[in-house]
Amino acid sequence: MTDTPLADTDFRILLVEDDPTNRMIMERLVERIPGCHAVSFSHPIDLIAALDKVEFDVAIVDYQLPGLNGIELIKEIHQHPAHTDKPMVIVTADKDRDTRIEALTSGAVDFLNKPLEVVEFKARVRNLTKLAEAQRKLATRAEWLKEEVDRATTELRKRGEEIVHRLILASEYKDLDTAMHTLRMANFCELIAEELGMSMEFRRDLKMAAPMHDIGKVGIPDRIMLKRGPLTPEEREEINRHTEIGAGILKGSSCRLLQVATQIAATHHERWDGSGYPNGLRGEEIPLVGRIAAVADVFDALTTERPYKSAWTNERAFSFLEEKSGSDFDPECIAAFLSKKKEVEEIQARFADEPIPLAKNG
Repeated sequence: MTDTPLADTDFRILLVEDDPTNRMIMERLVERIPGCHAVSFSHPIDLIAALDKVEFDVAIVDYQLPGLNGIELIKEIHQHPAHTDKPMVIVTADKDRDTRIEALTSGAVDFLNKPLEVVEFKARVRNLTKLAEAQRKLATRAEWLKEEVDRATTELRKRGEEIVHRLILASEYKDLDTAMHTLRMANFCELIAEELGMSMEFRRDLKMAAPMHDIGKVGIPDRIMLKRGPLTPEEREEINRHTEIGAGILKGSSCRLLQVATQIAATHHERWDGSGYPNGLRGEEIPLVGRIAAVADVFDALTTERPYKSAWTNERAFSFLEEKSGSDFDPECIAAFLSKKKEVEEIQARFADEPIPLAKNG
């Protein structure tokens, strides 16, 4: 077996032959072919044990081997992830049709007859190296394409995140009180999604998109948005339009982040029992991102101080969520959130609001 580093145009030819004389002949024939180098084994079990380390481009395997035959060995080799597509040749004196069909079915691409004929052996090896060379080029091309796709995907992701960030900044100009709210709410969403067992990609998109849940408020008149006090029923109806306005701003994008943000903006005020707005969706009709955002948004609103209201304690807010589980909120999302109380407190401490004065009566 050669341990010499090979050029990119060289080929390692794996030889598995238990007869010392035949193995020596094949090694010499391989080494006489320019660019080819022999990697030989006398026992199939030794090869199987070394499959994680051995490197080869083409395999020539004797049919009659100790322990298991060449067809069985080919099956073992092809099961290894690094050698699934390697060209395999069976060397055999058996010309039985069934044996050859079984060999082809098992992954052999050709046969060599015993006793070996020098010209035929060299010609077959050269043909096999051309096949291996084509596979190398395909693999290189596939890797290049993957890298290009990954690069393009990363760039699109960065652009999407930049758009999202700028939209969030725009929404905060309208309501300066929401800056820390959006950060806490996004982190609460991530906690719930993690506890629900959602993928890293899902959690990342949700956390990034969640701060845009109230972006539709940019379309609500200032006399309502900036009012320091309770809203009238008419004003409440007007401000409820922010879900539809937000979805209208965000919809139609090919960016996955903005698609997620559209769902959140449109559905974070829907309720599990169908009593929410704007469309009265019920249960799993509400997208999961909307169900998660609803829990995170309400909890932060309850526990946050505003000029027109005092903040609830966490325990009071947790109790409220538990009470509304199955009516306002998805029970699984509530259970996930309640299991993360310690992490919730850490997020609140990390993204705490500056104290603001309460409005004076009269």
